[in-house]
This record gives sequence, C-alpha cells and structure tokens, in this order.
Amino acid sequence: MKPPLRTKSVGTKVSEAEFALLEERARGAGLRLGEWVREALLSAPAESGPDSGEVALGEILALRSLLLNLHFRAAKGEAIPEPEMRGLIERADGSKTERARERMEAVRAAARTTVPKPETATETTTETESEEV
Repeated sequence: MKPPLRTKSVGTKVSEAEFALLEERARGAGLRLGEWVREALLSAPAESGPDSGEVALGEILALRSLLLNLHFRAAKGEAIPEPEMRGLIERADGSKTERARERMEAVRAAARTTVPKPETATETTTETESEEV
C-alpha cells in the first residue's frame, strides 16, 4: 500500500549547531533528516499535561521520600504509627508531581544552555595581527 501523498510543508530556521544535532539524532535513528523530524513532530504530546517521564519521576521521588523517612526512623529504632505513616504517604503523593515537574524543567533548562546560541553580527569579529616593522 502506498503512503498518503504529502503536499504540505512545515519549516523553521536553525543554527549550524542545532542542524548538526538534528542530523546526528536522525542518523542515530537510522532515518533521513526529514523523516526523523516528521516523526518527532507527530509524536510530540498534543497536550501540556505531565509526560510519562514526569509521571515516572514523580513516583520515584515519592518512593524516595517515603524510603528516606522510614529508613531514618528505623535507624533510630522508632516505630511509625499508622496515622503518621498515612500522613507521610499523603505528603509524598501530594508533592510528587510538582517536584517532578520542577526537576524536569531544570534538566530542560540545562539542556537549552548547552546548545550554542547563534552568533550575532556584533559577536562576529575578525582578529588581525599587528606586525612591527
């Protein structure tokens, strides 16, 4: 069966460094750049809710919080009454999504700072060497 005829185009401008990064990712996936970009765009989440990475990270952070609290109390030889344990669970569950979102945003921000910014005309200068006669 023949794939549907594609007659529309979507475009954007990228820097040399960004283009190289996109080419590298496409090569890594074994696709031509256009195919890879199409797949990346079409697989992007349609809504701004938490993605699966944020959900998983939230659960891990909640488990980490509970584990640390339980381990700390066990190391001191203290028992945790059921109402207090329920409170720890509620607190861990109540903050997990926000904590995951904050951590994911920090990672995304760090990734944005590692992509070289395009040069501007004022940043592009030619150095000349002076010769003494």
